[in-house]
Amino acid sequence: MTTQKLEGYILDELHVGQTAELERLITEERIQAFAEASDDFNPVHMDEDFASRTAYRGRIAHGLLSASFVSAVVGTLLPGPGAIYLHQSMSFYKPVRIGDTVIGRVTITHIDHETARVTLKTEALVNGEPVIDGEAIIRVPRRRRPAHG
Repeated sequence: MTTQKLEGYILDELHVGQTAELERLITEERIQAFAEASDDFNPVHMDEDFASRTAYRGRIAHGLLSASFVSAVVGTLLPGPGAIYLHQSMSFYKPVRIGDTVIGRVTITHIDHETARVTLKTEALVNGEPVIDGEAIIRVPRRRRPAHG
């Protein structure tokens, strides 16, 4: 089940097992934009000649580019706007290349109503195979703020 709620979820609207995901194609333009945003111009990401002489035998996308799709799910879908990252652990398994489609997915595994914190299983997948997995702890709003007019 994929969920989307533009105003974001508040704590009482969440339940264990709830999941959301988004899918993004890795393109030359995304890699370039990520390099510019992060200042990470490692030639394994940017230079085919250099990268062809590495263990990866060609350019690979920044690992944190794929991880950023998980962050996008947290900030826009589940829990969505108002959610604040407190912790993220990640393990990286496989390289991602131009032309790969990455699915960023989060699943709620625990809700702490006392602290308004939600634990998420976080994943980035290519062709159904995990390229990254981890766990996040997110602070979730208890109530919505009234709209200002």
